[in-house]
Amino acid sequence: MRRRFRLCVALVALALPGIAPVVLPASEAAVPAGAPHLVEMSRTAWRDGWVHFGGFSALWVSPDGSRFTVISDRGAFADGHFERTDGEIDAAVMGRHARLRGIDGVRLEGPDVDAEGLALDRDGRAYVSFENFHRVRRYDDLRGPAASVPSHPDFARFQQNSGIETLAMDAAGTLYAIPERSGGLRRPFPVYRLIGDAWDKSWTIPREGTFVPVDADFGPDGRFYLLERDFKWLGGFATRIRRFDVTPEGLVNETELLQTRFGDLDNMEGLAAWRDPEGRTRLTLVSDDNFFPLQQTLFVEYVVEG
Repeated sequence: MRRRFRLCVALVALALPGIAPVVLPASEAAVPAGAPHLVEMSRTAWRDGWVHFGGFSALWVSPDGSRFTVISDRGAFADGHFERTDGEIDAAVMGRHARLRGIDGVRLEGPDVDAEGLALDRDGRAYVSFENFHRVRRYDDLRGPAASVPSHPDFARFQQNSGIETLAMDAAGTLYAIPERSGGLRRPFPVYRLIGDAWDKSWTIPREGTFVPVDADFGPDGRFYLLERDFKWLGGFATRIRRFDVTPEGLVNETELLQTRFGDLDNMEGLAAWRDPEGRTRLTLVSDDNFFPLQQTLFVEYVVEG
């Protein structure tokens, strides 16, 4: 999460002390009649007394929707499980939690802690992207030391707080990385794919308006689901989710599934896709509360229709 967003939220709170976050059903967001869209199934606030709780910027959910892992932009991770009734989330229960470590095994500190993207491979190894010191690291165990992952020359040129927000891994084990900024409102976002030991940069995602990518996942249907965020000082956060088909030539057939109004949701930064017992694709989102008292950590879950 970029630090200037925290400053913006704080300034708004100071200027308008009577305003608290307004949370409305995201399923009220307008979608064309009959078009593919999302239906909200549950919305659950998550609280815990852990000193490093909050700031969750990426999410993984197990294929059956029972377990989760989140990472924090203060260099920590937590995992746990969902308590559900009739398939819908009642509560999130934390399990393991710890600070992330560097390649040397020492806990991350200072400007190196800003973890933003998360993807797990078939062997359960976690790939984490970081901002400021822009890099991707692999963790065989999130409690242990990191392992190096090849870099791309572009990574060192990313803006300080606008690096790789989005990591996703497809069924074949190819890692995808997307930065938060494209370099221009009309310029597509580059899509980096780690093929072997080198990043390929031949794919892009069209940039539509002022939304920027914050997370993504491949669904059980093989499609690519992209979570995006926008922000206004006097409006709060807006959330958009687009879906793409994956072809040998790139990401095609863009479909907008959700676009909320500003302030309808909190700062949704993590997305995970999985298949429910009815065979439907579900999307679970988590919010980054910026460690700010007027925000909250939310799990919001949707079913994909169409």
